Amino acid sequence: MTEWEKLQSGLIYNDFDEDLFRRRVIAKKLFRKYNKTEDDEIELRSKIMQDLFEHVGKNVWIEPDFRCEYGKNISIENDVYINFGCIILDCAKITVGEHTLLGPNVGIYAANHLTDAEERINGGCYGKPVHIGKRVWIGGDVKIVGGVSVGNDTIIGAGSVVTKDIPDGVIAVGNPCRVIKKITKADKTDYLKNFNTT
Repeated sequence: MTEWEKLQSGLIYNDFDEDLFRRRVIAKKLFRKYNKTEDDEIELRSKIMQDLFEHVGKNVWIEPDFRCEYGKNISIENDVYINFGCIILDCAKITVGEHTLLGPNVGIYAANHLTDAEERINGGCYGKPVHIGKRVWIGGDVKIVGGVSVGNDTIIGAGSVVTKDIPDGVIAVGNPCRVIKKITKADKTDYLKNFNTT
């Protein structure tokens, strides 16, 4: 089994492996190219995202500077906005659901180094997937660690550190992030009354 196959399977892998290094170099070249594009270079940005990610939907907008580890473990659904300074360490599957907003400086870290110092300094790593649901708002400077799922229609408050699953339809904040409120019909305003929603 290759180190890439171990990584993909959630097993302990050697982070210093030459093939993994090569894959990271390819990703860096792509995201650096993306980060040099202008806002009106929509087709070029789309092409780079298709080359970088496992899957990218329609109407995905990522502000520079974006960085990731491999890119090929990232799936982004339709109508997603990712603000400035996002970092995704995708040594496991990362999914971002449709109509989701990521604030500035969001970090999604599937990667983890081994606890034992000798194993760690010799490249021992493992990853756990991260799933972000649909219609989610992740506030600025939020950090999400491996193995976490964020439910649909949820808001994660700015500066939070998400270490455990967060359910659908809630507001969650803090370090560690915890649910403080369920989102209900009482949270609706009159904002949409003049929109044609058919």
